[in-house]
Amino acid sequence: MKLHFKYIVALALISLLSSCMTNKNYIKTTHIDESLYRADEVQDTLNMADLSWQDFFSDEQLKKLIDTGLKNNLDLKIGLERIHKAQSLLAQSKGAFFPQLFIDGGVKQSRMAYPQSFGFVENATTYEIGLRTAWEIDLWGKLKNGKKAAVYKLLREESIQQAVQTELIAQTADYYYQLLALDEQVHILETTIGVRKEEAETMKKLKEANIVTAAAVAQSEAGYLEAENQLPAVQRQIRAIENALNVLLGQSPATVSRSTFKTEPLFPDVHIGVPVQLLRNRPDVQAAEFELASYFEEINVARKAFYPSLTINASSGFTNFGIANWFTPSGFFANVGGGLLQPVFSKRLNKTRLELAKSDYREKELHFRKTVLVAGQEVSDALFNYHSASGQEQQRSAQLGKLEQALEHTRKLLLYHNSTNYTDVLTARQALLSAQLQMTNERLLKYQSLIYLYRALGGGVQSKENLILQ
Repeated sequence: MKLHFKYIVALALISLLSSCMTNKNYIKTTHIDESLYRADEVQDTLNMADLSWQDFFSDEQLKKLIDTGLKNNLDLKIGLERIHKAQSLLAQSKGAFFPQLFIDGGVKQSRMAYPQSFGFVENATTYEIGLRTAWEIDLWGKLKNGKKAAVYKLLREESIQQAVQTELIAQTADYYYQLLALDEQVHILETTIGVRKEEAETMKKLKEANIVTAAAVAQSEAGYLEAENQLPAVQRQIRAIENALNVLLGQSPATVSRSTFKTEPLFPDVHIGVPVQLLRNRPDVQAAEFELASYFEEINVARKAFYPSLTINASSGFTNFGIANWFTPSGFFANVGGGLLQPVFSKRLNKTRLELAKSDYREKELHFRKTVLVAGQEVSDALFNYHSASGQEQQRSAQLGKLEQALEHTRKLLLYHNSTNYTDVLTARQALLSAQLQMTNERLLKYQSLIYLYRALGGGVQSKENLILQ
């Protein structure tokens, strides 16, 4: 017994040492450089991406919509099923370390061709039942590499799920702010329609008093109808976005409860800077690297298929010539053995598997690099769009003030001095309406830029870098 124990200990030590000698660990080598962002705001301080979505968005109606989407979105539910499958595959890879156990039973009948002597039975029925086990020793760490690959695949699926979640949050907020902007445009148009309708009535009275011409009356009525004709197009956009938002939230089309563009609380006062390595928080970047790591482990598995495999087999049970004597001590049997299997010629299966694993790894490495580049592009675009839209909003605000003054002066010239015509008034009104509508679009673009900068930085998502197995 002591001798057997020594053999087992020696075998375990050999397995451990051989596994260490042949194993290669995945090491992160990609460094995210500052130039990737093409921006001056690169720094290493805390910023907006450290906020959860509950803190980043202030509007309570929007928070309710996001919460509904996180519970009901169908893409998230599909992702959960993929995570469950990855968890099952990981459990299977862990089970590979344990021996297999089978219940083995059978009946065998034998008949001698010629009469026998010396006490041999010419016809015999043998009954046998017992347990049989087979245990593959992880001599080179192949099973360990398979388990690590399964872990990385599970982490990849979880990161993809987070990427879907961040995209859902950003898309929900985007639709919501589009609705607020369109509501504001409806308000502007309805106000303009009301003003122009009153002005058309005023023009009719002034015509009766021979102050303005019939042309001025016709122009005022045309201006009123033009503003009224713009309203249905905006209402159609509202309906389409409401339907799209409801589908995103996993529910039937319906009216979306919301606040207003003017009273909607602004985003929290956060720094718009970009920490250099913050892109590693992005779930799609994490998913790409976890996928790369899993294929690295697949190379290890494929490489170790060339090495011999060690299997220990054992069986034990009862066998006898009759059912009545089946479980007697004389019928008990037990055996144990082991063997090494070294591949020599396998129709090139192992070599092809290794070549494919290396090719897959190189492909995923290129995919990871592309993912990082696209992430940097999205951050750069969102930063530039935010600053550009902020500047446009300020300029548009100044323009609106001047256009309102121009309209007021033109109306006074028409009504009190008769030194202009209604065409000038109509032109001034149209310029003011156009600027007001553009103002809402530019404010929307600023909000959208903040939303997608938050998404591009992986805002609210905890990094999984510590889960890279070394």
